[in-house]
Amino acid sequence: MRPTTRWSPRSGRASRGRCGRRTGTSKSQLFHYFPDGKDQLLLAVARFEADRVLADQQPHLGELDSWESWQRWRDVVVERYELQGDHCPLGSLFLQVGRSRPGARAIVTELMRQWQRQLADGIRALRANGLVSPALDVDRTATALLAGIQGGVTIMMSTGDSTHLRAALDNAIAQLRASAATQG
Repeated sequence: MRPTTRWSPRSGRASRGRCGRRTGTSKSQLFHYFPDGKDQLLLAVARFEADRVLADQQPHLGELDSWESWQRWRDVVVERYELQGDHCPLGSLFLQVGRSRPGARAIVTELMRQWQRQLADGIRALRANGLVSPALDVDRTATALLAGIQGGVTIMMSTGDSTHLRAALDNAIAQLRASAATQG
């Protein structure tokens, strides 16, 4: 059952009744699949939205082995967030369920862990292809890149301007390229 995939947190405060009406799902189905109530439902939607963050970047995020692939991935990331605008489905859900709740925090932590791992895998692929310095600290670089993306997205959502997101991505890729020039 995937009724929550058509539900939008923009529609106001969530309830199983409202979700059921918007998705054509009966209350009994929602009670069956989400017996612990609204928070369980919202966390399920949050998991779906978190998975979409990475899925929307594929196949590019999984193929970061050349400068061309990094540029394609960068363009997909910028386009995704520009289309999203100031509306963050995941953020809206966490406002309703509470960011500090263990379930919500676990979803975000796992999303960031997976995203950072895939970025690190891409940097390792560049290193294996001789495109970045073997001395480059891959995990630290992936951490900084993810922080730059998140900062750029936050500023874009506040201002409506993607300049900071674009700059964070462009600068990170330029620094990766420059690391090859500093080797040996």
